[in-house]
Amino acid sequence: MPEINIRLLCEEETRAALPALAEILSDCVEGGASVGFMQPFPPKDASPFWEGVAAAVARDDVVLIVAEVNGRIVGTVQLGIGTMPNQPHRADVKKLLIHRDARGLGLARRLMERAEIEAMRRGRRVLVLDTATGEPAEAIYERFGWLRAGVVPDYALMPDGRYCGTTFFYKHLAPYCMIP
Repeated sequence: MPEINIRLLCEEETRAALPALAEILSDCVEGGASVGFMQPFPPKDASPFWEGVAAAVARDDVVLIVAEVNGRIVGTVQLGIGTMPNQPHRADVKKLLIHRDARGLGLARRLMERAEIEAMRRGRRVLVLDTATGEPAEAIYERFGWLRAGVVPDYALMPDGRYCGTTFFYKHLAPYCMIP
């Protein structure tokens, strides 16, 4: 049984993990995941993205959560908490990425569960995310209890250049209440 660890990374740890994080993002894009980048996408091209994430972690705009298997970072998800003043109760779940070598271990579920815990710790009760319509991740989010808000056709491009729709999801972590 592999040793699995789910943990947060601070800015310094994120910068130290840039090669592993870049490899995960590159692997997902090369595998066809529509996560904002186009093929070909070698790891060196992913480093600037992760440098931006490290800066966002330093500003406390993003919580970066990683999954390690036997000490190797193989998965990640981000919780965007740098919201506008009228959204102190909301967070964005971004870039759930699992390296193809590590799929099937339940890492997506564990990362998403940790994201929900971290959101609640920060007073966030409404989570939102988007994913490519018709792709495997769409069904995963539904299994995890997320609710479909709607689909925007031709919202983005797949890594090979084809248009794809985007499905928007939300999840309430606690009973909704208005803050006066």
